[in-house]
Amino acid sequence: MKNIVLTSLALVSLLALSGCKESKPEREIVGKTKKEVISFAPKITGRILTIKVEEGQTVKVGDTLAILDVPEVSAKIAQAKGATSAANAQVLMAKNGATADQLRQLKAKQKGLQEQFQYAQKSYNRAKNMYRDSLLSPQNYDEYFAKYQGAKAQLDAVNAELHDVVIGTRFEKIEMAQGQQNQARGALQEANVAYSEKYIIATNDMEIETIALNKGELATAGYPLFTGYIPQTSYFRFTIPESKIAKYQKGMTVKMFVNYNKKEFTGKIVAIKQLAKYADITTAFPDYEPEEAIYEIKVVPENQQAAKDILVNSNVTLK
Repeated sequence: MKNIVLTSLALVSLLALSGCKESKPEREIVGKTKKEVISFAPKITGRILTIKVEEGQTVKVGDTLAILDVPEVSAKIAQAKGATSAANAQVLMAKNGATADQLRQLKAKQKGLQEQFQYAQKSYNRAKNMYRDSLLSPQNYDEYFAKYQGAKAQLDAVNAELHDVVIGTRFEKIEMAQGQQNQARGALQEANVAYSEKYIIATNDMEIETIALNKGELATAGYPLFTGYIPQTSYFRFTIPESKIAKYQKGMTVKMFVNYNKKEFTGKIVAIKQLAKYADITTAFPDYEPEEAIYEIKVVPENQQAAKDILVNSNVTLK
């Protein structure tokens, strides 16, 4: 009899606990307000000369955010300009060929060597006749012959040089000079582009949230100097457990309630994705079983203009 009473009491207790569990109210789904983030970083390293904006300011495309001091770029521009001027002169020299004075000098040189050759030729002919009549020694004959050959070689050389000048510079030399010219122009263009990068220009509208450095500090290339939000890109992010995700479909229209300003918004679900295990706890009030998969839904408000002033990371309740 005692055992029957204990068993009855246990069953009553179990039923009472089950009733309490079933009567537990369902927790509301709370998410966060987000905006698309953008950063601006310099392409070159330089010291910050001026910061033109402040935190909290809204900037437009083309606005100057900061100016860097990059003295090395100015030196590179000077070097590139000098190399370009020299290359341009080389191209002109190659195309124009020899000057009139150079041509006159070569002709005068040709005339002088021609006279020497004629004299050496006459002397060699006389020496040859004398050698045939045994009036000249072999040694002296060889000397006259060597002078004749030397004069002939010098005349041939100046004739070839004059011919090269008359017909103009070789095509290969002109191509080489033009290649050096293009290379110098490319270096100058690169230096000018680097100089323009001293100005950090906004490439997108942005609400500036943080400015990482101050005037006088060194900004390295690629370091995010300005970070902020793209205007009118507000969206709401909610974490939904597997047991409740069936209620929501991509493209569905839902209602949300912003907790801090008591405003209600209507939005459309644009994305549903599963979160990795290490990112499961992404809501302030997790309410799911450990074995459940966790999904994140992204809701974009229908009226972006009305949602633009909502504070980022504020709590939003999904209706």
